Amino acid sequence: MTATRSLRSRLSWSATAVVALWVALVTVGANVLLAGALGRQADGMLRVRAEAVAATVQLDAQGQVQVVDSRDDTALDVGTWIFAADGTTVEAPPASPAELDRQASALAARAQAVRSADAGRPARARLLALPVRDARGRIATVVTSTALAPYDEVARLAGIGSAALGVLLLVVVHLVLRANVARALRPVRQMTAQAGRWSADQVDRRFGDDPRPVELDELARTLDEVLDRLAAVLRHERLLSDELSHELRTPLARIQAEVDLLHERPREPAEQARALDAVDHAAGSMRDILETLMATARSANGAAPGRCAVGEVMVPLLRCTAGARPELRTAVDVPSNLMVGVDAAVLERMTAPLLENAVRYAEGQIRVAASRRGAVVRLVVGDDGPWIPEDHRERVFEPGWRGNADDEHDGAGLGLALARRLAAAAGAQISVVPVARGCWFAVDLPGG
Repeated sequence: MTATRSLRSRLSWSATAVVALWVALVTVGANVLLAGALGRQADGMLRVRAEAVAATVQLDAQGQVQVVDSRDDTALDVGTWIFAADGTTVEAPPASPAELDRQASALAARAQAVRSADAGRPARARLLALPVRDARGRIATVVTSTALAPYDEVARLAGIGSAALGVLLLVVVHLVLRANVARALRPVRQMTAQAGRWSADQVDRRFGDDPRPVELDELARTLDEVLDRLAAVLRHERLLSDELSHELRTPLARIQAEVDLLHERPREPAEQARALDAVDHAAGSMRDILETLMATARSANGAAPGRCAVGEVMVPLLRCTAGARPELRTAVDVPSNLMVGVDAAVLERMTAPLLENAVRYAEGQIRVAASRRGAVVRLVVGDDGPWIPEDHRERVFEPGWRGNADDEHDGAGLGLALARRLAAAAGAQISVVPVARGCWFAVDLPGG
C-alpha cells in the first residue's frame, strides 16, 4: 500500500487541511482588519488636518471665503483643497495633478458631512471632505488627501508575512501530526503483529486487562475475542480428532482381529463368510461414524436434519451392545410409533456411548424407555450399577475425565463428551437423572 493511501497519511493530511482552512480564514480576517485599521488611521490623520485648515477659513465683509494665514500654513497646504460653497476653488495644493483636483472637487460637491473616498489615478490616494459651517450654513468645504502607497506597502508586507507564517505553520503542524499519528498507531501495529504471532504458535496467549488507553483497550479485547474463537476452533478440531479415534477404535479392532485370524490358520468357507460379514459390518460402522461426525462438524447451524423412529434405532443398538455381556437382562419400553426429529445415524451415535456405559457398569439389568412430553421426547437409558455422585453429574461429560482411574476400563473418557456434543448439534440435551440406585441418563430430543 502506498504512503498516500496509508491511514497515517490520510489522518495527517486531513487534519492539515482543516488547519490550513483555519489558518486561511484567520489570515484573511487579520488582513481585512489591518486594512480597515489603516483606513481609519488615514481618515483620522486627514480629519485632523482638515479641521486645522477649517479653523483658518472664514467669510470676509463681502461674503467671500478667505483663509487666515498661520505659521503652519505651508504644512497645512500640502494635499489640501478649499472649495467655496458654490464649488469654486479657493486654494489647491501646488503641482497637484488635474485628475486629482477633479476628484477632490467632485467629493466636495457631494459632501454634506465628513466623507472620505479613494482616488485611483494618477496615484492611489485617500481623500476626506469636511464641510465648514457658520451660523449662516455651509460656507466652504475642505478636502485633504494623503498618498496610500505607505499604507499599501504595510498591507502588502503584512499579507506576505502572514502567508509565509501560515505556510510555515502548516509545514510544522503537518510534521507534528504525522509524527503523533505514527506514534499513536505504533501500538496498533505492535498489537496486531503480536496477535499474528500468537495465532501461529501461542494461541493461549492474551493481552488481558493491562492498563492502556481506551481505544487500545477496545482493540485488545477484540483481538482477545478473535484469539478465543481461534482457540475454540483448534480445540474443536482436536476434539473431533479425538472423537474420531475413539469411535473408530472398536470397529477397527474387529477388522484387525478377523484379519489376524485369517492369517493364523485356514478357515472353513462358512467361517470365512462369517468373518467377511464381520469385516463388512465393522467397515460399515466406520463409514457411518465418519459420515455422522463429519456431517455434524460441517453443519452451519449445528442442527442435524432428518427424523426417525426411536424403537427402530434403539432395539437393534441395544441388542448389539448388550451382546458383550449376554448374562444381562434388557428391558425396552419404547412406543413403536414414537418419532423424533433427529437422523437415525445421529441418534445411534448419540446413544451408543450411553448404552456402552450401561453395559460396562450394570450389575444385572439395562433399561431403555422413551415417552413424549409435549414437543419433547425423553429417552432414558439406565442400569442398576453404581450411582453417580451429585458433584460428578456434570464432570462425566468432560472429555478425558474418569471417575475411577483404576476401574480397568481402557477407554479414553470421550464417549459421553461426544454424546453431549452430538446432542447439542441435533438440538437435544443429555443429562444425568438423579436416582438413588444405578446410573440413569436422560436424552431430551425434539419430537418428530
